[in-house]
Amino acid sequence: MEVRKYIKKERTPVIAVKLDLETEGFFYTKWGSQQKCKKGDWLVFNQGETYTIDADSFAATYEEIALGTYVKTAPVYAYEAMKDGSIDTKEGVSSYKRGDFVTFNNPDMTDGYKIGQEKFHSMYVEVK
Repeated sequence: MEVRKYIKKERTPVIAVKLDLETEGFFYTKWGSQQKCKKGDWLVFNQGETYTIDADSFAATYEEIALGTYVKTAPVYAYEAMKDGSIDTKEGVSSYKRGDFVTFNNPDMTDGYKIGQEKFHSMYVEVK
């Protein structure tokens, strides 16, 4: 497994709202298992897909470009999965298939998640 550094090909915006309410959060099903959104996390709409992002992860990796509109500015570190598996995320568990990319916000392979192969290649380019 070779982890490589990638950046976004273009500054594709997402729409995001901070869950800044008096709440215990909520559970939802995505990526093959139950996920949990906590108070302060972000509800994100990204090119037709909706999910949540941990508050600290969002703050470290996204930049606001207009009211409610953000772009990911931080690089990611990823490898192509050689077999099916799963990864623990800050929201729950994310299942991946062989060929998907196991992706991390940090170079020490923490704050991870999965992205399908086609989507990953459409969004990211390797930093050489």
